[in-house]
Amino acid sequence: MPKKAGPVVGVGVAVIKGGSVLIIRRAHPPRAGSWSLPGGKQHLGETVLEAAARELAEETGLTEVDWLGLADVVDLMDRDEAGALRFHYTVMDFAARWRCGEPLAGDDAAEVTWAGPEDYDRYDLTPLVRQVIAKSLRLAVGSL
Repeated sequence: MPKKAGPVVGVGVAVIKGGSVLIIRRAHPPRAGSWSLPGGKQHLGETVLEAAARELAEETGLTEVDWLGLADVVDLMDRDEAGALRFHYTVMDFAARWRCGEPLAGDDAAEVTWAGPEDYDRYDLTPLVRQVIAKSLRLAVGSL
């Protein structure tokens, strides 16, 4: 009997600096060209926090943040015109506070920037990304 494929585990990181969050413009599919949080797939043998730290470093160059905890778990599913599932990621999003360093686009990121709430529409951030950012900001304020 063939084995059924399940969701892919992914990680995301909402790095908070004051009232802003670090976002990246994706360089590759899925969602190439769109703005989102840094993140990607968890590798076999690494914890989700190790995956989050690796993805953050690969995509932004940031290696020193204060980890605040798990902000949210979201499912990202994409279907074609006929309704067939193209991909399904279950993403564990972590909140972190910026400590030092200037982010630079690397790996799967075409650009990086700090964005405040007044910028979310301009960067066309999805409702799920905005939800994760809001939860991360609450964690950041609660940890002061």
